[in-house]
Amino acid sequence: MARRAILAAGLLVLPLTACLTPSREYHGYVADEAQPKDIQPGEDTRSTVLAQLGTPSTKSLFDDNTWIYMSEFQERIAFYHPKVKSRTITAISFGTDDKVEEILVYGAEDGQVINYASRETPTRGRELGIWEQIFGTVGNMRLPNSDEATPDNPTGRR
Repeated sequence: MARRAILAAGLLVLPLTACLTPSREYHGYVADEAQPKDIQPGEDTRSTVLAQLGTPSTKSLFDDNTWIYMSEFQERIAFYHPKVKSRTITAISFGTDDKVEEILVYGAEDGQVINYASRETPTRGRELGIWEQIFGTVGNMRLPNSDEATPDNPTGRR
């Protein structure tokens, strides 16, 4: 009898262990063969970077000569919000001769939390209640327009 109780408890607890195994998610640029750190300033050009790393995640808004490669690794346990385990942002700047001038690497510790204003802009007018929304259009029928063209009156004028 005791063995059955232990076996039943084990079978009930076993599925819960799957919830405690973290699921891993990769977002953004995932390096296959070449790493962004393998790029050499002054030696590599725009075409060699494109051949080694592929298309960038984005380009700089202010300067088309800066390519940005972003990657992020997250873990999620059960139904909790995912936690960022690592984040890497690599910015590669090109000179006028299309050669790599500078490589900047940023991590999650370099990021800043930006607070935004959560205020709402008030709108004019009145808010409709639930009954006004449901029955508000009852009785508001659109009458045919007298200026509308008909077969008897093709111009729509009287």
